[in-house]
Amino acid sequence: MSYEPFDYVILRAAPRVHRGEFINVGVLLYCRNCDYLGAAWHVDPDRLRALDPAVDVGAVCASLEHIRAICAGDQSGGPAASTSIGERFRWLAAPRSTVVHPGPIHGGLTTDPAADLAHLLNTYVR
Repeated sequence: MSYEPFDYVILRAAPRVHRGEFINVGVLLYCRNCDYLGAAWHVDPDRLRALDPAVDVGAVCASLEHIRAICAGDQSGGPAASTSIGERFRWLAAPRSTVVHPGPIHGGLTTDPAADLAHLLNTYVR
């Protein structure tokens, strides 16, 4: 069993970006040696509405689905989806001031990137 290094970011939803309040809603995981880039997400509408009762939950979910499409290289992700997986990860992990934005990049070791993506989602989002 060979352990491979990976990077991940937690995706955050900040319905009122200017307030700096957020909840974790997803995870991106990139493992170059495994040629793997994946995204998983879970939105709890009640938790999101606790930050902003008027939040458009559908728009947050659409943003997360767009991120998933970019990770998968799906054409619906737009031009970013046609780049290499390393470029896609760096683009998605870059700081931005949007309703859904990435946290800092963290690292780890994996033998199964998909399983670790699910574990990170369960640990930090659900």
